[in-house]
Amino acid sequence: MNSEKRIRIWIPLWIALGIALGIFIGNRYARLGSVNRLSGTGKLDAVLRYIDNSYVDTVNMRELVEDALPNVVQELDPHSVYISAEEMKRVNEDLEGHFSGIGVTFYVLKDTIVVTSIIPGGPSEAAGIEPWDRIVTVNDSVVAGKKITNAEVQKKLKGERGSEVKLGIKRDGAAQLAEITVTRGDISMPSVPVSYMLTETIGYIKITIFAIPTFGEFISAISKLKNMGCTAFVVDLRGNFGGSLDAVVAMVNEFLNKNDLIVYTEGRNFPRENRVANGSGTSKSDQIIVMIDEMSASASEIFAGAIQDNDRGLVIGRRSFGKGLVQSQRDFPDGSAIRLTVARYYTPSGRSIQRKYEKGKYDEYEMEAVNRYIQGDYVNVDTVSNVNLIPFKTLGGRTVYGGDGIMPDIFVPRDTTGINSYYNLLVNNNLLQEYAIVYSDMNKNRLQEFETWQEMYSHLHRQPLLINVVSYADNKGIRRRPYYIEESRDLIESQVEALIIRNFFGEEGFYSVLMKSDKLISKATELIETGKDAVDAVRNGLHSSMMESRFLKNGNAAYFLVSGNFA
Repeated sequence: MNSEKRIRIWIPLWIALGIALGIFIGNRYARLGSVNRLSGTGKLDAVLRYIDNSYVDTVNMRELVEDALPNVVQELDPHSVYISAEEMKRVNEDLEGHFSGIGVTFYVLKDTIVVTSIIPGGPSEAAGIEPWDRIVTVNDSVVAGKKITNAEVQKKLKGERGSEVKLGIKRDGAAQLAEITVTRGDISMPSVPVSYMLTETIGYIKITIFAIPTFGEFISAISKLKNMGCTAFVVDLRGNFGGSLDAVVAMVNEFLNKNDLIVYTEGRNFPRENRVANGSGTSKSDQIIVMIDEMSASASEIFAGAIQDNDRGLVIGRRSFGKGLVQSQRDFPDGSAIRLTVARYYTPSGRSIQRKYEKGKYDEYEMEAVNRYIQGDYVNVDTVSNVNLIPFKTLGGRTVYGGDGIMPDIFVPRDTTGINSYYNLLVNNNLLQEYAIVYSDMNKNRLQEFETWQEMYSHLHRQPLLINVVSYADNKGIRRRPYYIEESRDLIESQVEALIIRNFFGEEGFYSVLMKSDKLISKATELIETGKDAVDAVRNGLHSSMMESRFLKNGNAAYFLVSGNFA
């Protein structure tokens, strides 16, 4: 009995002791774990909690995190990035190839929003808005005479699909403002803005970005050109900074045979993944030339590298940008996202597209294009030494080099004809585009009578556009420089003609006029017509012709002339 009593007495004491010991051990390990976490990722959380709980003033922790995250991520490499919720909307618009708005292009002229064109089938067309209308008020707020920026206009006119915006419109001949309510809708942004025939058998396709809808647009362009007799393609990727991997793989597939390697990706925690052609392409036997420049990047380099490494066609132009890092995106509940580099792109021969970068020196990385310009890369043979690059072999045994973008098979310098200090002043002050808007507006009744861009071009070619541009610039404070004006005559006239034609006939008329003097297109046409882009010619060393063409000039000085502002 005494024994049982002692047990009943000691059991609670042992349980209490066990609990106390457990608590002591648990706390001990918790503190050790806290120390361990503070030595790694837990330190960031601890610092944020410390600021939130102890800082002398009230801190908006959301804003603090939004400001800090970009700096944390961008330290990793040049292309890992944190994207805010607001910026993510714009990024998605670019990749998805559409946005929600009223369906117009516009230009802010003398602090007034001028509608320069209406998107066919869009909300504004349905509501009755016309080209050259002035938008004076938006939702009863005056926007004219307010020094409004393009970004501010887009913010006011874009909005959720199905939402309404009330516009006060000033139209020629009307004494009062017309009030028009537009219901916003989805507006497509073409990534293949133009495709047309250069000759009876050679077709030209311009690709500005590899968005999700780009493959469909590309197939439509190929189909259109084939129906017109096209058997050879010139694919223009100049200025194309990349986009969707799936889109570019599908597009290159059109030109390659079954099981031809297009690109592969590989990273520390991401095993190698090959993307190969499935043999269903519609243009496997058609000739192709790809044009690139220093602003061709990422997906553009994948396209060019696949064509080059499979000896499928020629790549001509200037060394590409060198962006070969693969980003994986993680979305956050507030709409923001982080894009983290997880792998690298490699061309079929095993070349890394990514050019070198130094941690912490990403400003220098971004200035690469400017530095290359200073070094003379754009008007002379590229200064990159093959000695410092790794050689690889194409399918046919040619030597190509990796680690610094895509080196073209034929180097074609930038055309500097007509580019001087006077011309640069016109461009930097946006006066060529501004004058094209003014001229189009003043002469719209006459210009709207033309049924084709060719007719309008013939008419404009007889007008004193150069004299008018010079006078307009003079009134804007840019004094006349007779020698430089004459030196830039052809360049100024062709660009203004192209810009005016765009206001009435869109991108096909614009590019058709702009490319008339493009020497790179002339070279591509010559190579196709003489058969020098054939696979056997490529394999027999046409790569060595880089030096032969070093004085050939590429007339693409007007690539700053982008489409009008969309809303």
